[in-house]
Amino acid sequence: MVAKASQPDHNTSCGGWRRGYSLSRKRGVRQPFSRQHVQVSNSNYLWTLAFSTQPPPCSPPRLSAPTRPPLVLLHGFGGGVALWAQNLDSLSSSGPVYALDLLGFGRSSRPQFSTDPEGAEEQFLTAMEEWREKVGLEEMVLLGHNLGGYLSAAYTLKYPHRIKHLLLVEPWGFPARPENPNHNSIPVWIRAMGAVMSPFNPLAGLRLAGPLGPMLLQTIRSDFKQKYSSVFDDSTVPDYIYHLNAQTPSGETAFKNMTIPYGWAKRPMLQRIGQIQADIPISFIYGSRSSIDSDSGYAFKMTRPEVEITVIRGAGHYVFADQPEDFNQTVLQILARTEKKTEDEGTI
Repeated sequence: MVAKASQPDHNTSCGGWRRGYSLSRKRGVRQPFSRQHVQVSNSNYLWTLAFSTQPPPCSPPRLSAPTRPPLVLLHGFGGGVALWAQNLDSLSSSGPVYALDLLGFGRSSRPQFSTDPEGAEEQFLTAMEEWREKVGLEEMVLLGHNLGGYLSAAYTLKYPHRIKHLLLVEPWGFPARPENPNHNSIPVWIRAMGAVMSPFNPLAGLRLAGPLGPMLLQTIRSDFKQKYSSVFDDSTVPDYIYHLNAQTPSGETAFKNMTIPYGWAKRPMLQRIGQIQADIPISFIYGSRSSIDSDSGYAFKMTRPEVEITVIRGAGHYVFADQPEDFNQTVLQILARTEKKTEDEGTI
């Protein structure tokens, strides 16, 4: 599961797709999957896992295609595809699922991003759209967590005809920074740390720690081991996260250029999401114990009442890892409704 720097698979069999098997030595992802570095422009590539694709790569075409659009999963800042380990089996039980490492993260290419926030966002979106074309998806259900949620919403704004349902899981970057924030309400140590670290990338400290990085991560984020204890009984997940972020910063730099101090987005999504076509269903999923409150979702629901908001009890920001069964069930219910709607549209 350790994600070290890798080169794209140019000489793979099965049309560029390799067969994959369990992501876990204990339990979790059991069914076979396919994996590939999907080539996009500028010699970049996006690392991709594909589950329950119909037909699977290299299989003869089937007479009937599934009515449920594929589910595409986008991870958050500093994450990668393997963090969905407790969800992939369940979510792919009813149809195709794709999980990819965002441009600049994980095992995907790490290009230089624009220093302009709009330009950096556009680079992410262009790579996503080129990925969709290469994989051959006409429509999809797009689910994004954290930064992946922000980019999912931005993608839906630009390519609405490709989206059957937008699922935003604890999305980052929605509210605007308050015009008169109470500076004194921010703890002194956070203000001091923000001043010291502002010239650097968010995860620079992890790299500066050198060989002590994995131990540092396990100390400050000991919760990750617990979140995945049903899948891994060792330090696999903290080590994976460390190796994801110990490489040359790229997407991390883009994220920094898209933010202002204390994590606010320079281009808040709440000011734009109302422009998404009214016929595209939108759902928010939050954790009841998350540091990200659900106010943005409810604020948007005030202007679009049909928006669905689910708060999963006992879950924090990594709701899909904290309460995977509840999360999976929530998403599967949304997918079932999307499939029924697609079937109904096909009979008209």
